[in-house]
Amino acid sequence: MISAKIKSLVESPSAGVIRKMFEEGALLKQKYGEDKVYDFSLGNPDLDPPEKVVKAIAQVAASETHLCHGYMPNAGYPETRAAMAKKTSEEQGVSIDFSNVVMEVGAAGALNVTMKALLNDGDEVIVPCPYFTEYDHYIHNHGGEIVRVKTKADFGLDAETIKAALSEKTAAILINSPNNPTGRIYTDDEIDSLVKVLNEHGEKTGRYPYIICDEPYRAIIYGNKKVAAVFPKYPYAVVVTSFAKNLSLPGERIGYVCVNPACPEAKDFIGAVIFATRILGYVNAPAFFQKVIAQSWDAECDYSLYEKRRNEIMEVMDYAGLKYATPEGAFYLFVKVPEGWNDDDMAFTAHLKKYNILCAPGSGFGGKGWFRIAYCCSESTILNSKEAFKKAVEEK
Repeated sequence: MISAKIKSLVESPSAGVIRKMFEEGALLKQKYGEDKVYDFSLGNPDLDPPEKVVKAIAQVAASETHLCHGYMPNAGYPETRAAMAKKTSEEQGVSIDFSNVVMEVGAAGALNVTMKALLNDGDEVIVPCPYFTEYDHYIHNHGGEIVRVKTKADFGLDAETIKAALSEKTAAILINSPNNPTGRIYTDDEIDSLVKVLNEHGEKTGRYPYIICDEPYRAIIYGNKKVAAVFPKYPYAVVVTSFAKNLSLPGERIGYVCVNPACPEAKDFIGAVIFATRILGYVNAPAFFQKVIAQSWDAECDYSLYEKRRNEIMEVMDYAGLKYATPEGAFYLFVKVPEGWNDDDMAFTAHLKKYNILCAPGSGFGGKGWFRIAYCCSESTILNSKEAFKKAVEEK
């Protein structure tokens, strides 16, 4: 008999709703034709990997070095860790040694080993809403409890609501910037306010919660926006990230964890992450793509097509009379359910399917009354959806 807990999660209406819609979209395309189905369900980047990555893949694949496919230290190849330390140093503005980095199986693997390393049973992780739907599972996987807090009307961090949610059980706050599903980038001032609250809490209780920065979309930003560096502001900070989105490599599952070298527990944290990598069954990040990324992490990328598609999907929403939050980064549009639906995003996204439109309901992201459009799809899908959205809003 399978686990009752897992069974209940699998059978929950909101469980894996994005993947279910993605699979349903494939069936609809077979039935109606690809050009008549408007699939905005999955954040699967459709830009090809940059040339530097493709060349690195070919070079690494051609290698016949003895044991090139064998084990390496659980933390990863030293040269790959050094490359990731250089990358994070440039992003955070502090000097980072390779010993503060552990290579992981994507950002999801990085988050799971981080939770395993930090959480005691019953510990709490604060998560601003809306948030990536799998956070619930990653936290519960390791005995933790998720504490959801509201963001501001513009989806910015609200330090006061975070302050009210802090307790002696608070192990971490998990932030995602640019955010999935809103595309919101948290500002320097918002991070400063968060750090102030956490420092006050640490001085009062003796426990300083970690800030876990989930940053797979860090490079995909629009205009003059900038993702705030956290390491110079707060010692108990960790970056978890991957190359799934910025280099269009989601299926290769390559990412890493990097702890702030100023963290008083940095050595213990890294030791715990390395151990968790082993005992969770990952053992190590894929050898092949560790070598690829070491050579190509700094490949030049052009995200202007995402910005163009963002503008096009916003025009479609304007035409349909739908309200939304303008994304500052990533490739998602968070859209308000129209009036007359009582904020029932599950019902409205089910209604959209009648018009061959596939979108993810906001409830799965902790954003009831909204739905998410992933616009990392073909321009034809966006442009051809215009009349379908209009009809879906007008007809009920």
